[in-house]
Amino acid sequence: MQGTQLVSRMAAVMRRIGSGASEGVTTAEVAASTGLPRSTAQRVLAALAEEGFVDRDARRGRWYLGPELFLLGSVAAERYDVTSTARDVLRTLAERTGESAFFSARRGTETVCLAGVEGSFPLRSHVLHEGIRFPLGVASAGLAVLAYLPLDDAEAYLTERGGELAAAYGERHDAASLTRRVRSTRKRGYAVNPGLLVPGSWGVGAVVFDRTGAPAWALSLTGVESRFSGERTAALGALLLEAAHTLSQRLSRRASP
Repeated sequence: MQGTQLVSRMAAVMRRIGSGASEGVTTAEVAASTGLPRSTAQRVLAALAEEGFVDRDARRGRWYLGPELFLLGSVAAERYDVTSTARDVLRTLAERTGESAFFSARRGTETVCLAGVEGSFPLRSHVLHEGIRFPLGVASAGLAVLAYLPLDDAEAYLTERGGELAAAYGERHDAASLTRRVRSTRKRGYAVNPGLLVPGSWGVGAVVFDRTGAPAWALSLTGVESRFSGERTAALGALLLEAAHTLSQRLSRRASP
C-alpha cells in the first residue's frame, strides 16, 4: 500500500477500533470490516501501535484507540467538540422519558454516536453506544439525517447504496423500503426504527441542523418495544423535535471554526 491508499486503510482501521468502544476489537474483526487480509491488518495495527494511535491488550488480544489519539483529540476538541452543548439536552430527555438518549453526528455517509445518557427504565436497548457508526438510513439517527438531506442527494445515495445496505442490515433496508421511511420521516418530522436492527429494540430520532440549515447531527431515544408502541411513540417524537430545535439554536450560535 502506498500514498493515499495507505492513509485510507489506516483511517478505516482506526474507525473500526473506535466503533468497538470499551469492548475493543480483534485483528480478525478489523480485517473483516476493512476488507484487508489479516496479515495486512496486523501490520497496519502494529505500525499504528508503534506511533501510539492504537493500543493492544495482550491478555485479551483486543485493540483499543491509543493515547496519542487522546492527546490529538484534546487539541481538536476546542475547535470541533459540540457534545458539551448537547449533554444537558440528553440528560433532560433521559430524565423526562426514562429511555436512553443519544447524540450522533453526520460524518459523510455515516452517523457516529458521540454521547449518550442512560435512562432510568431497567430494560434498555443496547444497539447504540459512544463511537458506533452506522450508514445513513440505518438506525433512527441515520434515518433522520437522510430524510433531511436535499431530495436529489438522498435519492442518489439510496440508488447507489440500497443493495449494499440490504445485504448488510436486511431486506427492509433496501432502496424502496428506505425511500418509504424517508417519506414517512419527513411527514412526521421524526424517524422511527421499529426493531429493524435488533428485534424488540426500538428507536426514535430527530435531526439537528447547523447554522446553514443542513442536517449535521441527530438526537435519538432508544428502548424496548413495549415502551415505544402506540401513542407513546408520538409523544417521544414530539419531545425529541422540541429538544432538537433547542439544540439546533444553541449550536447555530457557536462561533464558526
